[in-house]
Amino acid sequence: MDSVPEPYNKKSFMRRSHKRSNVETTFHMVKSKFGDRLRSKTRTAQINEAMCKVLAHNLCCLIQSIYELGI
Repeated sequence: MDSVPEPYNKKSFMRRSHKRSNVETTFHMVKSKFGDRLRSKTRTAQINEAMCKVLAHNLCCLIQSIYELGI
């Protein structure tokens, strides 16, 4: 299977597909938790707001993991 070009390599495709699936799942979780719209007007404020949503999501995941794993 080494002679197959990279775009048609099944292992490579599955790795990228799994990463994309994880990203889409994370976006869905953030949007469902904090809404799918940004309220800020300026680009800088929008970036900060989006980063805060991601930070809050990561904290929620961390707290849930701590609770579930009893750490």
